[in-house]
Amino acid sequence: MSRIPDTFARLKADGRKALIPFVTAGDPDRESTIAIMHALVAGGADVIELGVPFSDPMADGPTIQRASERALRNGTSLRDVLALVRTFREQDQRTPVVLMGYANPVEAMGYDTFVDEAARAGVDGVLVVDYPPEESADLTHRLRARGIDSIFLLSPTSDDARMADVGKLASGYVYYVSLKGVTGAAHIDLDEVGAMIPRIRAHVDVPIGVGFGIRDGETARAIGAIADAVVIGSRLVQEIEASTPETAAARLGALVESIRKAMDA
Repeated sequence: MSRIPDTFARLKADGRKALIPFVTAGDPDRESTIAIMHALVAGGADVIELGVPFSDPMADGPTIQRASERALRNGTSLRDVLALVRTFREQDQRTPVVLMGYANPVEAMGYDTFVDEAARAGVDGVLVVDYPPEESADLTHRLRARGIDSIFLLSPTSDDARMADVGKLASGYVYYVSLKGVTGAAHIDLDEVGAMIPRIRAHVDVPIGVGFGIRDGETARAIGAIADAVVIGSRLVQEIEASTPETAAARLGALVESIRKAMDA
């Protein structure tokens, strides 16, 4: 069964908000990914979003696009990503792992094979960026049958009907994309996010995470005051880009720890 609901319940009981870092599997290489995942947990991550590298990541800005390119040059496939999760589970049976990616690799593997392999690997949730809710029922039902949550995106342009559609299928949490455009934008409008969260809550009964544009502890703390979770991706991937494979894990762990401390202050 998915570890995500218990994680959010535990955090709520403690009066804390979830910190969800994103990194791309295979960046800077497959061996470093495992060390990075453990460093994120040691730094205070509550859930890990693990990106599945793809050649046309349409929702991602240049930073995460480059991460996918590096991972693909290293030969990282969806099967490799699942193998990384299995290896991570050898030492960590508690931290939820969500696979975030695009439809093509999942469809190339086939729904049944993907869901079975994901369950065996210890995956807790799946977010397919380019599957809207109206095209997701089949995969969602298969995931749910194996105890895996389906995570969906909502954005500033999502209307009440779309929120209701997501609310019918979503489990684990929903990911509110706080900005129009791609990942890596530099500005987040806290007032706009604050106005959207109650609208989303009217339609979904799972926790709400907010991402895009969160780059430091101060902003993470502000988002944590109005949402259930803070998702940080591009800022961490930039840290990987500026590191060597030998130093990436330590640098990301330290960055996540600083953000966690700011959120808990």
